[in-house]
Amino acid sequence: MSSNRGKLVSLLLVLILAVTAVLAGCTKSDAGSNNGAANSGNNGGSAGEDAGAGSADAGSGEPIKLRLTAWGSPDEIAAYKVAIARIEKAKPNIKVDFQAISADYDTKLTTMVAGNDEPDVAMMESATIAFPLAEQGKFLNLQDYLDKDTELNMDALVPNITYSAEPGNVIGIGPGPETFVLYYNEDVFKDAGIEPPPADPSEAWTWDQFVDVAKRLTIDSKGRNATEAGFDPKNIKQFGINLPTWWGLYSNFIYSNGGDFLSADGKTLGLNQPEAVEALQKLADLINVYHVAPSPLQAKNIPGTNVALQTKKVAMAFDGQWATTGLAQSKFNYNVGALPVMKEPVTTVVAGMFSIFKSTKHPEESWELLKALIDPDASLDMLTAGTWMPSHKDWYTDADKLAKWTQNLPSRPSGYKGAVIDMLLSHSHATPTAYVKNFNKIMDVINPALDKVWLGKQSAKEALDAVAAKAQEQVQGRRDVK
Repeated sequence: MSSNRGKLVSLLLVLILAVTAVLAGCTKSDAGSNNGAANSGNNGGSAGEDAGAGSADAGSGEPIKLRLTAWGSPDEIAAYKVAIARIEKAKPNIKVDFQAISADYDTKLTTMVAGNDEPDVAMMESATIAFPLAEQGKFLNLQDYLDKDTELNMDALVPNITYSAEPGNVIGIGPGPETFVLYYNEDVFKDAGIEPPPADPSEAWTWDQFVDVAKRLTIDSKGRNATEAGFDPKNIKQFGINLPTWWGLYSNFIYSNGGDFLSADGKTLGLNQPEAVEALQKLADLINVYHVAPSPLQAKNIPGTNVALQTKKVAMAFDGQWATTGLAQSKFNYNVGALPVMKEPVTTVVAGMFSIFKSTKHPEESWELLKALIDPDASLDMLTAGTWMPSHKDWYTDADKLAKWTQNLPSRPSGYKGAVIDMLLSHSHATPTAYVKNFNKIMDVINPALDKVWLGKQSAKEALDAVAAKAQEQVQGRRDVK
């Protein structure tokens, strides 16, 4: 588009907006029309003004249409539809137009925003789309709703499940937390005569204890383990541990070792500091020094967690809580233990979020929809299957509610309470995407450097020192400090 043409289009848009504003001041709200919230991009108005309008609509019983976008597996989509059916039954004047977007979600939603065609409520991913839109002022501050809601407030939610653009400005709430755990094949431990990893975080293995067990459970093609003479690291039939090399996994150990992605004031890169460097090096040593985890090349031949453990390609596996779904369906003896500890027990919480666009004509009703979407009762099938955990704290502390999604289920083995629930409630840490500004740009610099570490071509210190200055250029601060 040429410069003159762009200016002409901008001028026309301004004129259209002006005419729309005049008409809006002279006519009744079109809340009952088919457009409803669907054409909500040009509404303007503050969140407080919108909240009043939403309440008036609800009181009058006029039809209200809300638009919702989300991604997910078929089972997850089914859970959202249950939530929608529940709110439509409880509030008959509300109808939800649900658009499930299975591919290119961020691109399609960005196009909607560019066309002033935002949904009322949308699922968001923190590392890619949510915060760029928040920085444009696109979302309602959900802290206002949490403060005044009689059913849902911050204390009612599990830790680290909300996302804030800055302290006091909550832009999204997750439908459920996901933590990281240590999975293992019980039969492998039994056959080797080795005690399995403790589930209780207070009794979790030290890093050295973990490495020792991983060595004894790494077996070469001739049956020798990694502690024995003649062990052949080039011909391994069973690895002691897998090692996903993405930030979600290694963040657990950076935090456990007292490190962080940024300094406490947000001004300085933290990944090249001693605590983070040491944690990353210890992980890389699993591959290149002890040969208990597959190299990046060997990892291409290792199947997913459930199959890898079932077929004894690995004895233990680092993975997210969500992996229990596949494990429960695999019909073998698996269990979970607390992550090994470097200095203190930590698990990182990751989750998508639901946000409400500021352009909605119905903020109060959109808040009710968001509440329905994160209500554990609506997603009970997902909870019992193992895919999700509840967002509400009382589903962990109330014995009856806890039993609904953990008792006598293959997706919740005996170690689950300690390794997952206790870790979440008492030893969890926010995902770095929740508080590190410009996270993706920083990691675009860091990830290629760490590739050299996983391949054994450089030490963690060498690799991170080499890119620290370039990564520091991308540091823009923390969202959790003023």
